[in-house]
Amino acid sequence: MSAYKPSKYRPLPTVDLPDRQWPNRTHTCAPIWCSVDLRDGNQALAQPMSVAEKLEYFAMLVDIGFKQIEVGFPSASQIEFDFCRRLIEEDRIPDDVSIQILCQCREDLITRSLEALQGAKNVIFHLYNSTSPAQRNYVFGAERADIVAIATRAVELLKTHSASHLAAGMNLQLEYSPESFTSTELDFALEICEAVSDVWQPTPEKKIILNLPATVEYATPNVHADQIEWMCRHLTRRDATIVSLHTHNDRGTGVAATELGLLAGADRVEGTLFGNGERTGNLDIVTVALNLYTHGIDPQLDFSNLNEIREIYERTTRMEVPARLPYGGDLVFTAFSGSHQDAIKKSWDKQQPGQPWDVLYIPIDPADIGRNYKAIIRINSQSGKGGVAYILETEYGFTLPKAMHREFGPIVNQLADSRGTELSSADILAAFQAEYLDRQTPIEVLDFRTTEKARSVTAEADLKINGETRTLTGTGNGPIAAFVTAIRDAGILQFEFLNYTEHSLGSGARAQAVSYIQIKPVNSPPLYGAGIDTSIELASIKAVASAINRALAD
Repeated sequence: MSAYKPSKYRPLPTVDLPDRQWPNRTHTCAPIWCSVDLRDGNQALAQPMSVAEKLEYFAMLVDIGFKQIEVGFPSASQIEFDFCRRLIEEDRIPDDVSIQILCQCREDLITRSLEALQGAKNVIFHLYNSTSPAQRNYVFGAERADIVAIATRAVELLKTHSASHLAAGMNLQLEYSPESFTSTELDFALEICEAVSDVWQPTPEKKIILNLPATVEYATPNVHADQIEWMCRHLTRRDATIVSLHTHNDRGTGVAATELGLLAGADRVEGTLFGNGERTGNLDIVTVALNLYTHGIDPQLDFSNLNEIREIYERTTRMEVPARLPYGGDLVFTAFSGSHQDAIKKSWDKQQPGQPWDVLYIPIDPADIGRNYKAIIRINSQSGKGGVAYILETEYGFTLPKAMHREFGPIVNQLADSRGTELSSADILAAFQAEYLDRQTPIEVLDFRTTEKARSVTAEADLKINGETRTLTGTGNGPIAAFVTAIRDAGILQFEFLNYTEHSLGSGARAQAVSYIQIKPVNSPPLYGAGIDTSIELASIKAVASAINRALAD
């Protein structure tokens, strides 16, 4: 019998919005992005960043393209106060970037925050107070009117204390958050947001930011979207308001809630790189931005060097990006399944330059975010022939004939099975070399010469056969045919020559050629050999010898 007691929980109430519009909308442009990676407590890091690390992280956010960056809670921490001062005094903030600070609705914290902001050009002053019934009842023991008074009094104090900053040229924008918005009655959330706007008096030219946070994610994303659309419809000064989202990920649907919230009318998104944050984390901005990109929308953020961004993130936060996290994780472009690998390779081969991206199982070109192609297909005992061929081609330039895929794939699978682990690309290359290129017993080609007469070619091959050096001679319509004749006449192996392909490895005067030869020995199935040399002719002779050696070994 289950120990669960579902009756102890209750769903969040739905919104009465029968004519909701968001389900029929599509995304058409990027929102305003605000990074809150540097928020108070560095988003619940076990070891908070130093000021030097914060400076490095801030510079990275600027390089990515963020125009609004929350730099923390300067009234709550000396480190964050000092960090804010260094950004300003060392002129590290570009003119087109606004720094945002977080502040509770208390006069001493407001004045301390303004002290930290002295001399800044573009500032977003983020005030917040808790509004949900649970916060009102359990924490504050306050009525609705008391909570509204806290918010409006703080806005009045900000207007008063910021007057000298405005006179000195600061461009100050107010952001207000009814904390736990999604757990607050909608009519009260609207009431307090309207009251704050009444005091601040925003205009279409100088808008207020009303941030509507899912401080704790309780509802499904569709309910969140209904809440946002309801607010957007009922705000009196909608044309003077930037509606902002700040979703958390307690239910694992922060990305979905944000995407639906944008469809519902929101203009702005707060979040962090890779979803870092308290509890289960904040919204992952990387995922939402690149989701837009894969729909043909410029996200206005540059993640083309995602590996470098991830390195700085992991080093400064001491957090690790999960292997399966979209776009940034180690395994997100990886296929082990043989059928998937085959589909990826076939669709990749048919991808035409300039055409829309259409590679199976890979929703974004890994090169667009600086990811290495070698991570796409990885080999273990579950993998198929297509994946093995893909690794050899993309990593090392060997373009195996189709029939050779079916021959070499099982060899690699058996190797992976015997080891009980994943094989690296180097392991696969070593297996290919051992199976085909390095086989020199019982036959090793020492030298090969040809002379042409009329329409025939006579070949002389110096071979080491079972340790004995011999010279064989044969005639045919070409070098390969002449060598095959020499082998047959010597009684080494009777076989039929089936197929020959070759290509170059690399370019330039010292480029090598690789040849693939398929033969069918008498009373045995067909098999391949491979040879490599700077001489195309000698590469093909080595390939014949490779096939013969494999046949005799079998």
